[in-house]
Amino acid sequence: MQVMRTLLGSFVASSAVVMALVSMPLPTAAQSKRPTVAVLDLDFGSVQQWWSGNWDIGKGVADLLVDELVNDGSFRVIERKRLDAVLAEQNFSNSERADPSAGEIAKIGKALGVKYLVVGSITKFGTENRNLGVGGGAFGGGRFGLGKVGTSKGKATVALTVRVIDTSTGEIMVSSKGQAESARSGLLLGGGGGGGVGGAGSVEMGSSDFRETILGEATEKAVTQVMTTLVAKKDRL
Repeated sequence: MQVMRTLLGSFVASSAVVMALVSMPLPTAAQSKRPTVAVLDLDFGSVQQWWSGNWDIGKGVADLLVDELVNDGSFRVIERKRLDAVLAEQNFSNSERADPSAGEIAKIGKALGVKYLVVGSITKFGTENRNLGVGGGAFGGGRFGLGKVGTSKGKATVALTVRVIDTSTGEIMVSSKGQAESARSGLLLGGGGGGGVGGAGSVEMGSSDFRETILGEATEKAVTQVMTTLVAKKDRL
């Protein structure tokens, strides 16, 4: 009887150890399997600029994409300030955003220690029909500062094209597109009621104020579509 109790106790203890080992997280192994990427600001040269000021929609959309990738956890994403510092050192121009040269890709990859670079462009950002503008100060008590506020009779539409490039070979590994339309019509920006007035022509695309607009709604949907494809095709990397 004593022998059986001893054997049973040993079995229980061994089982507990095994279960503990199985349930223990393996952060190093898991992280090593996640591709490391750096996300460049998107090019928007093909979009007719209906807004005034120096609003960089390419940077805003890139920030949204970074947030989505980080929250998903499938990729290791280089911090944006570190990327900006490297690009400044190399005098990387905005015109190179959508299609950087093989040499630039290799230099950025080496400087950041990343295997993959995410580049892309915004091809639609407004409405399908011609955008109109309202000059002057904040329109309708809107929150997005001075200058023109886009208005339209239609719904907001945003379209993005994003590619993942191998920094060592220059090969395009994954291509992803996202196009979305707002569920309702209305002002592209502004008219939210109340709130302070920000800097001229500037919009914080990560803010709840922006997400509540029809343009913000379409942008968020398009970014989510792109991110979903990147995650689904991660095995190619």
